[in-house]
Amino acid sequence: MLVVMRMDAKEEEIQGAVRKIEAHGLKAHPIPGAQRTAIGITGNIGIVEPVLFESLPGVLEVIQVSHPYKLVSREFKPETTVVEVGGVRIGGHDLVVIAGPCSVESYEQTLRIAKAVKEGGAHLLRGGAYKPRTSPYSFQGLGLEGLEILARVREELGLPVVSEALDIDVLDQVAEFSDMVQIGARNMQNYTLLKRAGRCGRPVLLKRGMNATVTELLLAAEYILDQGNDQVVLCERGIRTFADHTRNTLDVSAIPAVQRISHLPIIADPSHAAGQRDKVVALSRSSVAVGADGLMVEVHDAPEEALSDGNQALSPGMFVDLMVEIRNLAPVLDRGVPSRVGS
Repeated sequence: MLVVMRMDAKEEEIQGAVRKIEAHGLKAHPIPGAQRTAIGITGNIGIVEPVLFESLPGVLEVIQVSHPYKLVSREFKPETTVVEVGGVRIGGHDLVVIAGPCSVESYEQTLRIAKAVKEGGAHLLRGGAYKPRTSPYSFQGLGLEGLEILARVREELGLPVVSEALDIDVLDQVAEFSDMVQIGARNMQNYTLLKRAGRCGRPVLLKRGMNATVTELLLAAEYILDQGNDQVVLCERGIRTFADHTRNTLDVSAIPAVQRISHLPIIADPSHAAGQRDKVVALSRSSVAVGADGLMVEVHDAPEEALSDGNQALSPGMFVDLMVEIRNLAPVLDRGVPSRVGS
């Protein structure tokens, strides 16, 4: 349910409506807009009668929300949310590119790649310190040491950092050393982790699970917003299908579908979708063409020696080519690509 306040509603009237909602054992989520404030209501088990709030001072109307997700829907917030990560804005006019190695392998390796992607035009640095691997014998990441390396590189180059939290045991560490916490595809429905991420004090990058529908992705995001954190960016990274010519199938149709029904920005990860570097640039173009707010790609300066996902990592030269293509395509879509951080 959504309580829409009048344009001239006073702050005390807004707070009065919040108190009335909470007095009924419900959660109130004030959503300031360009012209008026709306208050989302969650926590109800059954139907809440609109008449409870329609007569409150300053209330214009009460609307029943039709979707199972509420806080992430455009019914609650018509304007697209812009998420700020270390000074980089995701969800506005400009396209944002996140790039870096799949795994942090050493300080020297991370610094080299970070310099290369920054020079190529990346806006944020990605790097995994904790890695979810299919085999327990594969490289699992450097852990805390990897996070410290990312933080050190950020201080030297000025690139904000995105890194993945695998579980609640390491979430606080990742939030301390990173500018944005990533919740990976395997954890999209780890509801305990999602709730904690909603209270971690950092923007969250939420990847779509490989077997998840768009509705399930939005409901996963709802867990984060319900804890008070609306700084969430969604990520389409490919889903499992019968196709075997790529690692996953990039569902580009999910991008405009999400943008139609949700105010949260959405980016694409063509690296994990393709699993093969020779397809990453083409999938990046298609993602931007359908309206993605940005890209997340893997880059490695020696992909044949990478400790994880080397087959899908672009070389620094290929990354430069990708950025050229994105810069050429963006104006056609009335989008921009800002200059690299610190330039």
